Parts: sequence; structure tokens; C-alpha cells
Amino acid sequence: MKSQKDKILIANRGEIAVRIMQACKDLDLDFVSVYTTEDKDSGHVTLARELGGEESLYKIRSYNDAGDILSVADETLCTAVHPGYGFFSENYRFARRVTERDRPMIFIGPSWRVIRDLGDKINTKRLARKLDVPTIPGSDRAIYDELEAEEIASNLFEFQNEQGVKSPVVLVKASAGGGGMGIDEVYSIEEFRQVYRQIRNYSLRTFNDEGVLIEQRIFNFNHLEVQIVSEKSGKHHVHFGTRNCSVQSPGRQKRIEVAPGFFPEGMTYSFDAQKVIEDIVAHSLSMAHEINYDSVGTWEWIVTPKGDPFLMEVNTRIQVENGVSAEISSINGDSNVNLIKEQIRLALGEELGYTQDDITLNGVGIEYRIIAEDTDDKFSPWAGEIEELHWKEHPWLKMHTHIPKELPYQIPTEFDPNLALAIIWGKDLNEAKKRGHEFLNEFVLTGKDRKNISLKSNLKFLAKKTNNLLEF
Repeated sequence: MKSQKDKILIANRGEIAVRIMQACKDLDLDFVSVYTTEDKDSGHVTLARELGGEESLYKIRSYNDAGDILSVADETLCTAVHPGYGFFSENYRFARRVTERDRPMIFIGPSWRVIRDLGDKINTKRLARKLDVPTIPGSDRAIYDELEAEEIASNLFEFQNEQGVKSPVVLVKASAGGGGMGIDEVYSIEEFRQVYRQIRNYSLRTFNDEGVLIEQRIFNFNHLEVQIVSEKSGKHHVHFGTRNCSVQSPGRQKRIEVAPGFFPEGMTYSFDAQKVIEDIVAHSLSMAHEINYDSVGTWEWIVTPKGDPFLMEVNTRIQVENGVSAEISSINGDSNVNLIKEQIRLALGEELGYTQDDITLNGVGIEYRIIAEDTDDKFSPWAGEIEELHWKEHPWLKMHTHIPKELPYQIPTEFDPNLALAIIWGKDLNEAKKRGHEFLNEFVLTGKDRKNISLKSNLKFLAKKTNNLLEF
């Protein structure tokens, strides 16, 4: 079998590196893991030694150093690169470099052209609208004409009034911007023209392009996702249901994910929640077919209180929350679903081997992201030493962590202080929530920083938010 001849370079760290190693072991594949000075005590380094020996570990300067990573891949004769999430996972230039160099390798993710095309939000919006997929109201191209921009803004204010929005807001964005740069909010059409000119001038100075995007600002929405898995041929696609990722930090970073995205069997909504789920799944699959999507990917949606869904973006990578979708899934009756394994074996050229009819979804899954952060201080990261981290085993619980068994462990300040992922299963939402509270109550996490201040975590925040999951 072709996959047994392959060797995977894991271009990542922490929890996702651990899970990729475990997937490689299950698939009988060799792997090479990398680490930096700051990560020398990480559990992903320890596991690499256990599963692959010292020869499977290579020290690099940075996880963002493509040359260093590819040098290790060449030295160890790796045939494929798994980027995990973050770092190079959605960098089409890196994916192209991996696959089109003198010694080409397989990039475990979509083709670089798909990453490039779906990474362009304007392009994604155009593709969606071509297929009658609902997108956030606003322009799907850069606007350079002031009168046209004002007309779009006026229509957006009118649309929000029709939706019953009490305080409509329009976003004015520099089309060439990114990372939150060059964005302003407008609260009335009277002030729009001045803000438009300001953003246009800012965009010209900063990006040498005065194009502007105009979009509706949507508040009070639920954030849903559709998990797609596609064959490398780009011809066969299935979905593994939906997730609700509405519990987030003020900086829009996810903290709890629930699968499925709504629970109409046990909750009352002001709209047909089952139809919304079916619609966003169908729309996501239609886009996957249209662009010949060829890996694991996530279609991100927002749903308004009236049940109107709008596509936000497509994430062309495995996501942190892949495990909660796998937790409620079975393939031909086998509930041992692992989407990272699926991603790897499909990237190496295997066929999907099942259809949508072979996939069943059962129960409710909750994924908690356990993080060292001060939720009372704008979710600021906590840096210090972990003294205790342990939990009680349950048949309905899966834990993923890179924190080593040998403690204490100093949290590296160079990275986000993510400590663990906990995935809980229940036959319905009430049972999953009850078990979630049980897990959080039993979880032990202690530590001190250099000032002898106790470890700050988001455990209480997670417990509080568990009470109202999947509600608006």
C-alpha cells in the first residue's frame, strides 16, 4: 500500500503535533517531528521519542522558518508535510513550495490553488454568490466609486431595519487590508461619506490601493461550521455534520465547540433549526463540488436570530475542533472516527471508500479549550509554571494535551497558553452538559508564576457558558 512507504514531516507543535503522531502510528506511517528551544520540554517532544525514537526528532529555529522545516524534510527523506493548524497550514505559497520543488513532496491539505482561491475573501464571496449561497450582505469586490459605495451602504442600512436591528451598523474596510487593519464602523448614512473617504485614503497610503469593501455588521449571531471531507481527486465529498462555536473570547477566539450546531430535538428555536442545518450543509457541499475541494475543510457560517444563515469564510485546514465532530460520527457503524487520519490517508492518495449514506451522527459532543488565561482581565494570557494537571477518566471523555506527565512544566511565553482539549459525549444535549460540568468540577489545574500568584485559567468561564449552549 502506497501510504506505508510514506514518511510525514509534522510541521507543528503541541496538541496537534501529538494527534498527528498518533494518527501516523495508527496508519503505520513513519514521521519526523520538529521542536524549538522553547518547546524542548513539551509533551509532543516526549511522545515523538516514545513512538519514533531520537531519530524522529529535529530541532529547528522557528516553526515559521520554511527553509529550516524543508531542510529537515530533505535530510530525513520525508515524502509528505503535515502543517497542522496555524503556522503554514493556510499559506498557499508554502504548499506550492512543498509540491513544486526539485524534490517534491505531498502537502497534507488542499492544493495550493484551492488554498489561494478560498483564502481570498472577495473571491470566496463571488464563488458563493454564483452558486446562490447566502453571504454577508455587502460588496463582493473592491469599490472605488463614492456614489456606488454610498448606494451599497444605504441598502445595507435598509436591510438591517427590515431585519428588526435596532442599531444598524455598516463596516467600511480597506479591501487590501488584513488582521483588523483599515476597518471602521458607520452608524448612519449621514456619516458614511466621510468615513469612506478616510478608509480610502488610509488604504491608498498603506496598501497603495484605494479599494474599499462595504459590509453589514452583524451582532447577536450564532457561529456555525460545516465539516467537509473530500477525496484528493476533488470529485467525492462528504460532510460530518455541523458545529456551534458561538462561545468565544472578546477577541473572537473559540472556547467551546458543540456538535451538532443546533439541537432542535430538545430545544425550541424561533426558526426551523433543522432546515438551517440542512441548508448550510447543502451550500457548503455545493461549493466543495464547484471548486473540486480536495482535503478536509470547514465552511464557517453565521446565523441570525431569525434563522438567516450567511457564509463567512472557508478554512482550508484541519481545525482544532475536528475531534468533536468525529465524536458524534460513525462510518458504517464504526464510531472510532478520526478526521486527522482521514485527512492523511486521503492526501496520500487513498479513495474515500464510503458515501454520505454510510455516515451517521449520534448524540451531542462538547469540546472545551482549557487555557491559562485571566478571563477577568480581557482573557490575557497567564505565564507561569504548572504544578498539577490531571482529570478523572470516563468512557464519555477524550483528552488531548501536550503538557508532559512529568511536572512542573513552564508554559512557554512564545506561544498561546493552550493547555488541553476535553471532548465530552452525551446521548443528548442535557446529558452532555451534565457530563461537561462533572468533568470541569473534577479537573485539577494548579500552578504559580514568578510572583507566586496562582495560575489563572478559563475553567469557571467554561462552566458558566455550559449552562446556555446552543441558545441565542
